[in-house]
Amino acid sequence: MKNNVSMLMNSLLVVAFLVSASVLGMAQTSKAKKMTKSSKKILFVVTSHDKKGSTGQPTGYYLGEVSHPWEVLHEAGYEIDFVSPKGGKAPVDGFDLKDATNQKFWENAKYHAKVENTLTPAQVKPSEYAAIFFAGGHGAVWDFPQNEELAKIAAQIYENQGVVSAVCHGPAALVGIKLSNGKYLVEGKKINAFTNEEETAVGLADVVPFLLESKLIERGAKFEKSGLWQPHVVADQRVITGQNPASAKGVGEALLKELSK
Repeated sequence: MKNNVSMLMNSLLVVAFLVSASVLGMAQTSKAKKMTKSSKKILFVVTSHDKKGSTGQPTGYYLGEVSHPWEVLHEAGYEIDFVSPKGGKAPVDGFDLKDATNQKFWENAKYHAKVENTLTPAQVKPSEYAAIFFAGGHGAVWDFPQNEELAKIAAQIYENQGVVSAVCHGPAALVGIKLSNGKYLVEGKKINAFTNEEETAVGLADVVPFLLESKLIERGAKFEKSGLWQPHVVADQRVITGQNPASAKGVGEALLKELSK
């Protein structure tokens, strides 16, 4: 009898130990997953192109379209890397340090160094990033669409369940992104970008290589827009886009929300 009781007690102790170990293992796995997600980085893409076509006017990435999303994501604890089609120093446009967020970004020594010494696409490992963000600035219309390396990086991040985002002229990158099923990323999705009316308003409709709104519609996008210079952000199936500089912070907020799911 005593032997039977002893055996029963030992069995119960073994079961209790196994259950505890299982629960602890699940908790550690869950914690590890959270740590992995929170430690992932976001890749910001900026243009290397510095001239508006044949006009000779300077251009580049638009500072506010980098600084405002950067502030939202940086303050949320995300590490941000910078890449450009050519790598190295990226040309900047919209250089307004009266904007406190622009100043905050520009005077951050770490990130100033990153944007002044951008990675080349060949240096990027897509598996390291939870999201990719294409900043605007007119230069993007010239060198984002035909860059196959950046398109492949974005497609890999997206197909790894990451997020693709862009603002203003940044969605020029989206016209060249194809998924492994052969379809364009934007096909059938609600997308937003610098509109044909806004391009006309700034006098560059006949200067840019193509009208971004029209090209995105050609690629199968369900294009959404608001009036001139009005903020407009749309999120659809892990693709987040904004219309113009006024939409930059909103894109950062929408990206953070998507990453928090």
